[in-house]
Amino acid sequence: MPHYELAIIGSGSGNSLITPYWDGKRVALIDGGVFGGTCLNVGCIPTKMFVYPAGLAAAPAEARRLGVDLSMDKVHWNGIRDRIFGRIDAISASGRRYRADELDNVDLYEEHARFTGPRSLRTESGVEITADQVVVAAGSRPVVPDVDGMDLPQVHTSDTVMRVDGLPRRVVVVGGGYIAAEFASIFAGLGSDVTQVNRSGRLLRGHDTDIAERFAAAAAERWTLRTGFALDSVEDNGDSSVTAVFAGRGGEQLRVPADLVLMATGRVPNTDRLAAGAAGFDLREDGILAVDSRLRVLSGGEPLPGVYALGDAANPYQLKHVANREARVVAHNLEHPDRLRSIDYTAVPSAVFSNPQIASVGLTEEEARSGAASGSEVVTALQEYGSTAYGWAMEDQEGVVKLIAERSTGRLLGAHILGHEASNLIQPLVQAMYQGTPVHVLARGPYWIHPALMEVVENALLALDTDVPADAPL
Repeated sequence: MPHYELAIIGSGSGNSLITPYWDGKRVALIDGGVFGGTCLNVGCIPTKMFVYPAGLAAAPAEARRLGVDLSMDKVHWNGIRDRIFGRIDAISASGRRYRADELDNVDLYEEHARFTGPRSLRTESGVEITADQVVVAAGSRPVVPDVDGMDLPQVHTSDTVMRVDGLPRRVVVVGGGYIAAEFASIFAGLGSDVTQVNRSGRLLRGHDTDIAERFAAAAAERWTLRTGFALDSVEDNGDSSVTAVFAGRGGEQLRVPADLVLMATGRVPNTDRLAAGAAGFDLREDGILAVDSRLRVLSGGEPLPGVYALGDAANPYQLKHVANREARVVAHNLEHPDRLRSIDYTAVPSAVFSNPQIASVGLTEEEARSGAASGSEVVTALQEYGSTAYGWAMEDQEGVVKLIAERSTGRLLGAHILGHEASNLIQPLVQAMYQGTPVHVLARGPYWIHPALMEVVENALLALDTDVPADAPL
């Protein structure tokens, strides 16, 4: 029975825990999937490498409004795919080779494992492993509904859809979250005939209502959008195509022929595959491991010393930048058990790299007004991109910045941006929320470049009707 100083389940952010501190100490790295985890292989990185060329392919429609005639001659899907995964696969293989072959102190187990106790595991091949310290960084996987036709080769998840051979002519995207939005944008931008179908009447359920509604309106201009229909089955047409069959609330049936169906109906943590109960780990209702502020796994409500969790297995964000921050905290705590640090989730931002792009941080207006702002009076501002000089240059008709603040203090409670470069425009607002900078100080203290697009953020801050101290910057 091999014993290790450290056992890590998951080679995504968990891989970064193997710092020079562990040189000369025995480490087990366990992962039954592709080395490098979700973000590298099937998530953030390759999807954004598709998003960028899709944006270029969609440029003619935008240019036409500005008096420039452009044309898209051809999309070389296989060339795009091979360029992306030629880089991704090489990084994954290099990381695997380094851990498996070049580090004498690390044993890589390329199989799944289940807990037999809080610090003991059994791999699929029957190897019993024990460790002084354990980290669960097992990630998540796509949800696949239990309906007929899910085993057809035309049906994909985000794990497989980016490697298909050739650009599909007709694509059905099932779902209304960020994964559905991004892939609908990718395929529509590259020229596929896209139909997005969502069970509820609203897309991007966790986002601010104004932003979600504006995105739905923009999406409906770029591809076919149908809401209020639940997937019933996928039928094989016998000619390499399928028909996605949906049921409406009133008994109406929707049938959409397609060459590819993408199931983008969410992700679930892989904790159900770990036999967490055998280890005595506490689980939340959503299947995520319960952890304390120091990311120690809880058992019976109490933290287990030396047993940590991070990433999608330990938080609901499903964001790589959160997992990376957690990994830094866990790495410190593993190496310094006498000086444990806590994780700080203040002002965690997120982005949807769709067309149009969305970025968000903090509370939605609904959350702020429902009492999450401690009963304080809430004020909002909605600033159109088109109200600024750069917005005039773009002839922008979609972009908007929405801010939510506490009137009495000027504390920024939430920021939501839809439009060009939203994920960049939101960063000063993230920093203001983290540092507690009042909106009147952020708006009036630093200079804002004119006529940069960032002026839309400045103007939104100035539009917030908060109480401004008499000695505030002018």
